[in-house]
Amino acid sequence: MDSTPQWQSVTWFDVDEHQVEQRIDNFLFSRLKGVPKSRIYRLIREGQVRVNKKRVKAETRLSIGDQVRVAPIRYEQKDETAAPVSDSVAQSLLSRVVYEDEGLLVVNKPSGIAVHGGSGVAYGLIEALRAATGKKYLELIHRIDRDTSGLVMISKKRSTLKLLQDLLREHKIQKTYAAIVKGQVSLDQQLIDAPLLRYELANGERRVRVSKEGKPSKTQWKVMERFKTTTYVHASPLSGRTHQIRVHGLSIGHALLGDDKYGHNSAYNGPEARRLCLHALRLEIPDYPVIEAPLPDDMQQILDALRKSP
Repeated sequence: MDSTPQWQSVTWFDVDEHQVEQRIDNFLFSRLKGVPKSRIYRLIREGQVRVNKKRVKAETRLSIGDQVRVAPIRYEQKDETAAPVSDSVAQSLLSRVVYEDEGLLVVNKPSGIAVHGGSGVAYGLIEALRAATGKKYLELIHRIDRDTSGLVMISKKRSTLKLLQDLLREHKIQKTYAAIVKGQVSLDQQLIDAPLLRYELANGERRVRVSKEGKPSKTQWKVMERFKTTTYVHASPLSGRTHQIRVHGLSIGHALLGDDKYGHNSAYNGPEARRLCLHALRLEIPDYPVIEAPLPDDMQQILDALRKSP
């Protein structure tokens, strides 16, 4: 299909905790669809990319709260990707909005959909919601893994974005995740305190491991229910590291059920999961009501099966 030239207005991006230390060139590769890498490097060299109003180099690393400005650019966009979101997908996501006010939208994201497009993903949650609502300004406040289901905060106003990202940075927003893990967790409650280091596999895939060279990372675990082969826990990350709950679980010998990256080869004898059993269950934000998303049916079915097993 022929490509049609498109003019893009000034574009703003905000950096959250999952993009800390990412290079600006890699950050832009995943966000400027249809723009050749050579063009992105040229934009950086010419000063048409600014971070906090300052010129940058391709190797500049980003920090949480940074504001990235990209000057208007002309690029080629394929017609077939101009509106990749079907009406059924758009309406389905709108039906999953669990909280909305003038500045904040919270969606109960299903497992299997990325929060944004890029790296081979045609579109993600944020692009689908922009298409569904027709709103020009919708920005992710934070991110959760593609395979994780549950609550995602999206700002409808720049002031809300800044406020909630500041609260995240100050650890004033409490997130609670529901997880089903392999084996019986012995302690009713525990604080997992293990630094996490990001690294890449030979194929470029991003992974995380516990390492003394990593960043400080803490997760509070609370056992909700024990079974013969698994444990149902609530996990509250006190820091916002990539794959934090998954790697911390593995570090104490309790990989998450359905995790295909961390601990998938560990011994297990029980109901199989078709996806990662991790769900963003609850958000406690200062001056907001407590926001919750019920367990998805597939995780609930596993718990029901575990309760019935001898």
